[in-house]
Amino acid sequence: MKNIARVLACIFSVILLTAMAGCEGKSTGQRHIFGATYMTRNNPYFDVLNAELEEAVESNGDKLIVRNPLQDQRKQNKQIQDMIDGGMEVLFLNPVDQCEVKPALEACKKAGVAIINVDTMVADRQYVLGAVETDHYQAGQLCAENMMKHIESGKIIILNNPGQWSISERVRGFIETIAGKPEYEVIRQENGEGEIEVASKVVSDILGEEQNFDVIFGGNDPMALGALAALQKAGIEDGVLIYGVDGSPDFKAMLQEGYVTGTSSQSPETIGRVAAKMAYSYLKGEEVEEYVTIPSTLITRENLDEFDIDGWQ
Repeated sequence: MKNIARVLACIFSVILLTAMAGCEGKSTGQRHIFGATYMTRNNPYFDVLNAELEEAVESNGDKLIVRNPLQDQRKQNKQIQDMIDGGMEVLFLNPVDQCEVKPALEACKKAGVAIINVDTMVADRQYVLGAVETDHYQAGQLCAENMMKHIESGKIIILNNPGQWSISERVRGFIETIAGKPEYEVIRQENGEGEIEVASKVVSDILGEEQNFDVIFGGNDPMALGALAALQKAGIEDGVLIYGVDGSPDFKAMLQEGYVTGTSSQSPETIGRVAAKMAYSYLKGEEVEEYVTIPSTLITRENLDEFDIDGWQ
């Protein structure tokens, strides 16, 4: 009888340990689901930022769903709803339009999905858990200050994207830096939509009007490079200062060749890492820093050797 009792006790112990192991496996095997959407994937900047998020999420055994709305806010809103339906817990959001994204923000709030803005803000910040972005105002300011060192006066064209908080802030920083200095005149503000092709056409149209200008400030590097392409197509190789914002490898390559003047740096790698840290702090119930600003640095030919030309900051 004692032997039978010992055998039964062993069997019971094995069953109990197996059940406990099964419970533990189920708990640790549960995956968090994250979503990410950027205004466009036609800008390598967002590929680098997304790669950082992917690395952080996948290294934790979790899942990142990524969607590309192609500069269409209605499409982005629908994609966000689809990700909510797919069980998304945290959304890394770079909105196409800071105002028209509101229906998606409301849907996330209703579903209990936390939102972390990356690179740019939404207008209704009450819906957002946290945000990580470059000091966009400073980025525009740095370009304007450098421009004034190059020329004592000038006519300026600005390539904006009014729906984007980030680009609008860069333009505001540029304009407010030259405020009260009538020798620097903004003669045109045009919507380049943040895209190289759109900006190129915009500048080509301006050139067709035979309007004279001395400076082009692009709210991001793709628009500045689009402006460069239009000027080169028109046979204009010098005489126009070209500024961008990003510090992209493509822009730095043109900077090295002397085709452009300067770009205020961004670090998509840093933004991605910080955003991922925010998300996991939230899921662990830890305190989350609501707003993180990454300082910008102006990159010119004079300090280009301090940066990785083929990579990001």
